[in-house]
Amino acid sequence: MLSHELKEWYVILNPVAGGGKARREWKNMESLFQANGFEFELGETNDKGHAIVLAKEAIKKGYRNIIAIGGDGTNNEVVNGIFKQKDVPTKEISYALIPIGTGNDWRRTYNISKNYRKWIPLIKNKKTKFQDIGLASYYSEGEKLERYFVNVAGMAYDAFIGKKSAERKGGVSKLVYLSLVLKYLFSYENKKAAVIFGDQDFEAKFYSINIGICKYSGGGMQLVPHAIPDDGLLALTYDGGLSKLEILKITPSLFSGNIGKHKKVFTHQVKQLRVEAREDRPTYLEVDGEFLGETPCEFTILEKSLNVIVP
Repeated sequence: MLSHELKEWYVILNPVAGGGKARREWKNMESLFQANGFEFELGETNDKGHAIVLAKEAIKKGYRNIIAIGGDGTNNEVVNGIFKQKDVPTKEISYALIPIGTGNDWRRTYNISKNYRKWIPLIKNKKTKFQDIGLASYYSEGEKLERYFVNVAGMAYDAFIGKKSAERKGGVSKLVYLSLVLKYLFSYENKKAAVIFGDQDFEAKFYSINIGICKYSGGGMQLVPHAIPDDGLLALTYDGGLSKLEILKITPSLFSGNIGKHKKVFTHQVKQLRVEAREDRPTYLEVDGEFLGETPCEFTILEKSLNVIVP
């Protein structure tokens, strides 16, 4: 139960999201919240990972309705805060994202408007839907770590680009991201790894491995077009060693959802899987656009565990 001192909603604002757009638009959003009868407390992030801390603290204080304002990275952090805390079952927490980042891929699954003037009044209705959440274990600087993901995990070239993006100062726009994809395509060397699930142990020099809860990533790409956010399964897509020319040829299918029709691309739905390096060099991992680390990696699913506010 909420105490009398607490307001109903906790709002987590990432002021640098969307190249600073979140900060510039906050006063307008604040007015909209007030006009629509929201009683809320504001928490503002000041560093990478801070949204995780703010979400955990909000729940400990008694909040059960959380709104995040930011992009896919902020979305991932707030969801990790919800799932890393152990005070309250995650299903008891209602969660909404106001997408104001650069990629804004997760919101596509639920057709959440990028126009916050349209979206904020609808949040008050608290129409919710349960979604699955993925859990990835991985290594960073020799330490085994875990991270929840709400959208898509990418390995090999996807994560390599995620690493390059993370190394840039000042954030990465959609145009810059696509320029990085093209810049490193021909110099990147595919690394041998194995994707292991069920009785399968598929080994190749992978260009891309993707594990999805939802299907959109990379600014509207559909690398896991068969992903269903509440079916209790991880959507898996990997290639059997595509050449650079083949990669260029299939680029349109990355956006159309037809990637699985290529003879060297394989799609599955699994409960869990493991990815191992099969040479001295590791294969990188990113989740929800955030670079994390490297192999060996394991992926599992938490069925219908996030209570999402939808239009």
